Amino acid sequence: MNKSDLIDAIASEADISKAAAGRALDAVVSSVAKALKADDTVSLVGFGTFYASTRAARTGRNPRTGAEIKIKASKVPKFRPGKALKDGVN
Repeated sequence: MNKSDLIDAIASEADISKAAAGRALDAVVSSVAKALKADDTVSLVGFGTFYASTRAARTGRNPRTGAEIKIKASKVPKFRPGKALKDGVN
């Protein structure tokens, strides 16, 4: 399922226009991204929790040359599914 398929599904489930569903989806994604950037978590009961995790700086290798490179620390988004989502999938 891609973004347009998801917008179609939201529009039919909520009985709203595709344009409104697209704006709603964009608002949700934007709000989650802003919260994660501010080191906050987003918990949707029954669905799961979005959170940001810090990845430490490390040394890697350039696959082309084999030379060592330094990879700086970064924040990465993560998702922990809720029980209802896990049970719904299985």
